[in-house]
Amino acid sequence: MSRFWVKKVGGLKPYVPGEQPASQTVVKLNTNEHALEPADSVMAAIAQVQADQLRRYPDPLASDLREAIADAEGLSARQVFVGNGSDEVLAHSWAACLSSRTVQTLDTTYGFYPVWADLHDSLLIEVPLQSDFSVDIAALCNSPHPVVLANPNAPTGLALSSQELESLVSSNRDRLVIIDEAYHGFGAETAAPLVHQYDNLIVSRSLSKSHALAGMRVGYALANPELIDGLSRIKDSFNSYPLDAIAQAAATAAVRDRVWFEKSSGLVVQSREAMRQGLIDQGFEVLPSAANFLFARHEAMSGKAIFDALRTKDVIVRRWDKPRIAEWLRVSVGTMEQTTQLLDAVATALDAGS
Repeated sequence: MSRFWVKKVGGLKPYVPGEQPASQTVVKLNTNEHALEPADSVMAAIAQVQADQLRRYPDPLASDLREAIADAEGLSARQVFVGNGSDEVLAHSWAACLSSRTVQTLDTTYGFYPVWADLHDSLLIEVPLQSDFSVDIAALCNSPHPVVLANPNAPTGLALSSQELESLVSSNRDRLVIIDEAYHGFGAETAAPLVHQYDNLIVSRSLSKSHALAGMRVGYALANPELIDGLSRIKDSFNSYPLDAIAQAAATAAVRDRVWFEKSSGLVVQSREAMRQGLIDQGFEVLPSAANFLFARHEAMSGKAIFDALRTKDVIVRRWDKPRIAEWLRVSVGTMEQTTQLLDAVATALDAGS
């Protein structure tokens, strides 16, 4: 601990991201990157970036990207905010709207929420998921406090319907609801259309999963213009240029390429269902998923034992030591080839453990 730290720093428990192995031979199914490469249109847009665009500062408003997102969602650009990944968008949302307030989230969800709550002096209420990992909407609706909710939830992959989302948003128009749609595009219904009607809603998204741009770090929010203005005020008090010229060009091309998005999302869903059935066939309980990952546990072998056995086969998945989910593994959806490699490695692990 440095003597120059402010008091807050020493007590922080930062979010721990998934492992990024240096080896190219590892079957990497631990951080939910898209299984496929980005669209050709994205690579073409990157190639067309001129040297002079790198010499100059990028557009601080990311105008072309915001217009592209607005067109795709049937909104105005005034209802769109963009940032350096959805983590930054959510962090700015927390700073703008949730600092020093009591906030509700779930007891099993994205691990960054408690970090932001601690950083911004928020009291975090973790509403328990029900026994089947579904969300207790009634419990969230019956509390006056702002809500931060991942849909689909992570790490479970379970998603709420648009009707359930609207019931939450509409139950108290004076309570802010932030819906984190980081896994948009793989089957879950979206809260985005509700932005037209409700001024107490922020929908956050990432292009990391849906558009295979995890390396670009682009996220965005959809909300009422007054909420967007609040996020912009935080941004411009932190970093006026969060998205570089290459990221803006790539993300704009990605959002506009609906053909690639729909086709690639369908392929990921096909691979996900093949993986799900393969795991079920080997004795796993697998939750139904609307994301690009699965949440699974085996009836006869511990989660840690399977996790460790897969590592010896150069297959990496994600696991947490939290009591409620210690026996569960989160497995990113890969290509069909990677799915075969995973299932083969699982079979070997189960044979060795029997």
